[in-house]
Amino acid sequence: MKFQYKHTVYACFIGYVVQAIINNFAPLLFLTFQSQYGITLDKIALLTGLNFGIQLLVDLLSAKFADKIGYRPCIVGAHVFSAAGLILLTILPDLFPNAYAGLCAAVVVYALGGGLLEVLVSPIMEACPGDEKAKAMSLLHSFYCWGHVGVVLLSSLFFAVFGIRNWKTMAVIWAIVPILNALFFAKVPIGSLLEEGENGLSIRELASMGSFWIFMLLMACAGACEQAVSQWASAYAESGLHVSKTVGDLAGPLLFAVTMGSARLFYGKFGEKIDLRKFMWASGLLCLCSYLIIGLSSLPVLGFLGCALCGLSVGILWPGTFSLGTRGIPKGGTAMFALFALAGDVGCSSGPTFVGTMANRFGEQLNLGILAGIIFPVMLLVGLVLERRMDLK
Repeated sequence: MKFQYKHTVYACFIGYVVQAIINNFAPLLFLTFQSQYGITLDKIALLTGLNFGIQLLVDLLSAKFADKIGYRPCIVGAHVFSAAGLILLTILPDLFPNAYAGLCAAVVVYALGGGLLEVLVSPIMEACPGDEKAKAMSLLHSFYCWGHVGVVLLSSLFFAVFGIRNWKTMAVIWAIVPILNALFFAKVPIGSLLEEGENGLSIRELASMGSFWIFMLLMACAGACEQAVSQWASAYAESGLHVSKTVGDLAGPLLFAVTMGSARLFYGKFGEKIDLRKFMWASGLLCLCSYLIIGLSSLPVLGFLGCALCGLSVGILWPGTFSLGTRGIPKGGTAMFALFALAGDVGCSSGPTFVGTMANRFGEQLNLGILAGIIFPVMLLVGLVLERRMDLK
């Protein structure tokens, strides 16, 4: 079989499903880790920070080594690390004298894969031939959302049928996805972002450009706007709207993921008829409104509506900024994508932290913490204004 660039696109789609697996499977098992290995919840919570911390480090380092090593070995290696980490999750806690150390080691391994995926999948997709790059990028990023939904629903179904005690089997089943996609990426054609003989801009050259820092601001705000609500959606539903955990999990994070994926799918389908900047501006305003609804409403229906609107509004922000950045800095190369991913991850970690800190100051009122997070969509709108003015110069 002769592989074509359409197969590369399919491999990229699956790559973001793999990213969703490694980011969202382990959190489903946090209480299981607590009971099975006798680990306190505060230590378990640090596993998420470790995951994203390693991914941040990989984002930074890959800006220097990805081009030198080449896209294919790096993307195949990303899938190998992802699969290995999921499998080691089932082995190392029992193998190590300290189960928590075993969990941490497994998280580090799959976080290496996650960081590489985040840096490489978008530029590989961008390098595929085609005219509607922004549409393709939005459709690509929707697969992270569908992957998130699939991980929660399929894992929950497996646990309901076979019992949570068989979670290790589910981890190995999920590891099959990156293993198969590694073989896929080993065969598909992979293009280059730059013309033959051209070199991408260095980090120093990028840092000297005012537009680059505007895009970095947009990426950070996109990550913060998304995760400040996404990470707290379940807890907000339980504590603020007083619904059960099951309802909170389904109507909070999953509702958010579905609407976010729908927004990306919509732009991926009809993007040629829509001005990207205007769509992002409208999304920023909708995001601001959703934060107001969540922060000021005490009615469950309005609270869930706010979560849904927030997911819908943030869908285009991350892939849209990638597309604007590629247009504005066409020779940015892999270093630019890596640094954009770094900025996005900074937003993903700082947004939920800010909301949690502010909620604590307001007497554990999570809705007020999210209301304080309205600063993120406001900064995003400011960044879009600056980006537009920079483009007009």
